[in-house]
Amino acid sequence: MMYDGWMWGNGWGWPGWILMTGFMVVFWAAVIIGIVLAVRYLAGPRHPSPGPPTHGPSRPEAILAERFARGEIDEDEYRRRMTALREHR
Repeated sequence: MMYDGWMWGNGWGWPGWILMTGFMVVFWAAVIIGIVLAVRYLAGPRHPSPGPPTHGPSRPEAILAERFARGEIDEDEYRRRMTALREHR
């Protein structure tokens, strides 16, 4: 009994096996990426961990200065509140 190909008769030989292996790697990578993306989508948005804000003023003095700059409070109130903040440190 004589075989022309490696296993199943006339085939593509080693180039066929390499091509098939490459396609299988791409296929399984696509399946895994699809599963990961589906889980992330179904899990919903991630909530940031509690902590200091990443934008805007982080100290009371900066908030007070911002309110003064916007005209929400006048200079007397700004100075009075700034003094009160510094006394209670």
